[in-house]
Amino acid sequence: MSTGAPELLLDLLRARGPSGYETAPATVWQQAAGEFATASTDVLGTPMAVVAAKHGFEQSPRRLLVMGHIDEIGLIVTHIDDEGFLWFRPVGGWDAQVLVSQRLLLDTSAGPVKGVVGRKPIHLQREPDSKKVAEIRDMHIDIGARDGADARKRVRIGDVAVIDCEPAELPNGRLSSRALDNRLGSYVALEVARAVAEAEGGEWELAAVAAAQEEITFGGSRTSAFALEPDAAIVVDVTHATDSPGMDVKEAGKHELGSGPVISRGSILNPALFELLHETGEAEKIPFTVEASGRTTGTDADAVHLSRAGVPTALVSIPIRYMHSPVELVSLDDVQACVRLIAAAALRLERQSSFAR
Repeated sequence: MSTGAPELLLDLLRARGPSGYETAPATVWQQAAGEFATASTDVLGTPMAVVAAKHGFEQSPRRLLVMGHIDEIGLIVTHIDDEGFLWFRPVGGWDAQVLVSQRLLLDTSAGPVKGVVGRKPIHLQREPDSKKVAEIRDMHIDIGARDGADARKRVRIGDVAVIDCEPAELPNGRLSSRALDNRLGSYVALEVARAVAEAEGGEWELAAVAAAQEEITFGGSRTSAFALEPDAAIVVDVTHATDSPGMDVKEAGKHELGSGPVISRGSILNPALFELLHETGEAEKIPFTVEASGRTTGTDADAVHLSRAGVPTALVSIPIRYMHSPVELVSLDDVQACVRLIAAAALRLERQSSFAR
């Protein structure tokens, strides 16, 4: 059943790609980019697409980098015991409570293997243990193996897994899925490039990137920003929607589902690039909110702005609920508004635009 989401976004969400193992979603992204741009990939597995500047500005154009990361959090097998159970560690940051009793898909050399996350039933736990928060080291993966030899025929140490769930349609144009963090950002970067290409380019060349390894090292953003040498960059990620129970708007700001993209201001972010995005949103009547960051942002912007001699960098985020879970939830209107905002800002850039502090 269709969710109303673009088919490309659904294909990206269904593809499994924990940090360092992003080949499947990166292939989907690169194939789509090749329809309208010059697409390639680097040695870390980060795909990119370049849209040339419009006619008359092709000679030594300035370059805008638009980047979202394409990896997701996952699990990696660290031990297979003689009873056939798999033990694992996280790839990226997990709330351990989310993992209890989840179904998994492990990617192996022979193809995907189904499994479930198990732990000692609460009925059999003694009183102190039954009150404790679950820890990953107390969980295991059960693939239905007869014994260790059977399990080792099916799975190897270092195989990775993600939670086995499909994107789900909810009312009011909302979509729930694992990996919204941050297939959304990589999708937006791609669709911004498509929009600029359909407009026959702007005065700046545009390079869209779907960075690998954000959840663990910022690896893809470090290498691609270094290689592309952008004159300015807009990083696209997700942020916490603050309209669900327990959220404190005094601390995080007010960013409701349906309120549009979130433009960040903060110490590492470029003020003039922020103003460009803010002015563009107002001029194009695109809804948006503003988020403040006093130190680092926890996104690829932290790596990009320090590349080479420094890159003027902005951060635009999409509000989602239940981050780093298999039920992350987004308003599709916010995704489309994010595409419109960044594409319009890219097309407003002039050859002489300056982002010097």
